[in-house]
Amino acid sequence: MIPEPDANDAERLAAALELDGDARRAAVADVVAASPRFLAGWAELGDLGRDTIERYAAYRVGYHRGLDTLRANGWRGSGYVRWAAPTNHGFLRSLRGLGQMAAEIGETDEAERCEQFLLQLDPSGIPSE
Repeated sequence: MIPEPDANDAERLAAALELDGDARRAAVADVVAASPRFLAGWAELGDLGRDTIERYAAYRVGYHRGLDTLRANGWRGSGYVRWAAPTNHGFLRSLRGLGQMAAEIGETDEAERCEQFLLQLDPSGIPSE
């Protein structure tokens, strides 16, 4: 499981998400730049991307940062990473977003790997938000 994020990061992200339009995206990008290991920030940045490639890139970073975090906390490449644990949401959202963007750009093999990995991590499913 992924540990709790820094409370200050969560507060800054919540404040950024209260903004509108380009200001929201810029504020979320500032949060991620200040705390590049904050997985929820990468997932939000992916959601706010201006185009498919920008979204793909943010989700990919969130996914890889999440793998690094899981491994640093004892995960050895197999086993569950459940949606029921809120601290896992940033990683799982990034993985789902990466798969969706991969499908949009025609990377069907990557999209399929992401979908399969999500099911392995949490067979009960990741709700769409």
